[in-house]
Amino acid sequence: MEAMTTKSQSPQRENAQGVDFHLKRKSLIDQQHTRTRAILICPDHYHKLQKRSANVRLEEFTGLAEAINLDIIFSEIIKLREIKPATYIGGGYVDQITQRVKEDKIELVLVDASLSPVQQRNLETRFSAKVLDRTALILEIFGDRAVTREGVLQVELAHLNYQKGRLVRSWTHLERQRGGGGFTGGPGETQIESDRRQIQEQIVKLEKKLEKVAKTRQLHRAPRDAVPYPIVALVGYTNAGKSSIFNKITNANVKAQDLLFATLDTTVRRTTLPHGRDIILSDTVGFIADLPTDLIASFRATLEEVIQADIILHVRDISSDDNIAQAQDVMAVLTSLGIDANETPIIEVWNKIDLLQKPHEDATSITDLLNSINTIGQVEDHVSVSAVKGQGVDDLLEKIETCLAKSAKIFSIIVPHENSNDIGWIYSHSEVLEREEPDEIGTKFVVRVQPRHNSTFQIKFSGRLLAS
Repeated sequence: MEAMTTKSQSPQRENAQGVDFHLKRKSLIDQQHTRTRAILICPDHYHKLQKRSANVRLEEFTGLAEAINLDIIFSEIIKLREIKPATYIGGGYVDQITQRVKEDKIELVLVDASLSPVQQRNLETRFSAKVLDRTALILEIFGDRAVTREGVLQVELAHLNYQKGRLVRSWTHLERQRGGGGFTGGPGETQIESDRRQIQEQIVKLEKKLEKVAKTRQLHRAPRDAVPYPIVALVGYTNAGKSSIFNKITNANVKAQDLLFATLDTTVRRTTLPHGRDIILSDTVGFIADLPTDLIASFRATLEEVIQADIILHVRDISSDDNIAQAQDVMAVLTSLGIDANETPIIEVWNKIDLLQKPHEDATSITDLLNSINTIGQVEDHVSVSAVKGQGVDDLLEKIETCLAKSAKIFSIIVPHENSNDIGWIYSHSEVLEREEPDEIGTKFVVRVQPRHNSTFQIKFSGRLLAS
């Protein structure tokens, strides 16, 4: 289905809105062989409480821009006393940037803020260049990195939800389409209403496709859920080193780069802990400050690996000056996903200790420096590692084993002879610690059950549990 257009349509509509109703997502940034010339603007609002300094936020925003290989001509922190409803930044700054855009032939202006559709439109008019806010940039990165069918559909869904909010009266063909037949047809819908309807229809189609993909993934997961392997999920801020730790533990070859959002699609591998216990390790997409809510919602199905995990490994880049704020952002996303630390234990993994440096030659040692670091939120334990050098990985595996043993519950049960079919279920959903020889009543088992199967186990064997 194609969008209805007229020859009088302003080119500004395509530049400002980027609306596209085909299944193939239209990039907000032109995909050319030559890199797009861009500038970065990081507004710093005097009266807005920020967990991060302006310099740290600009550094991260620059990393986001570099993740899609833009040619960054210059970047600037802009001090704001108040947010202007029309352009977000003040008129003086708008004039200065307009001059720089003209002189340096800038094609793209990135603003580290959440712009309203009107602000985006007005800035594009003044700059005569494409303008993208933080949300649009993150969507662009996700669209560029999505590999699996599910990942592509999830990004497309978030992208359309974002586009739907960009439909403002910024073009000229707003006359109503005539309805009915002949010359007496009543007024029909405006072009905006038509575009919004077509986007909504596309959203519904994508949601149905995602439901089918999710059902297929659930069927693939079913055999794995039938095996009593605990799920251990890696989470963390983008570029914290999750994939490097994943590769080190599983001997896998997941893409691991010093790049924001190098990993987008979830990867799972089975691996064996030092004492012979098998687990399923899951590597997930990295989180980031101000992650668009549409993306969180769209990727909720992918993040089921985290929701259903028996243990969560929260990987922190401990060498970053911003690691506390990053950890707080990760915990906020976990809370939004419904993760309860009382039910799902969290182990903090302090990664990149090889990059830590003493403030001064005679200052405290690295050990003292690590001892001064605090965990964020309710945490079961923490461990210091260097995924690149392999340092501390054995300690991490031991802590996983200890945590699994602590979180699991041990039950004694009796299985009557007439319920012998339940024995297969016991072996596939729990760890059998002891099994006695059958007597006239049945067979007694002592089993260890992970939290993931605990409620199902107790329901299934209600009335057959023995005091232990």
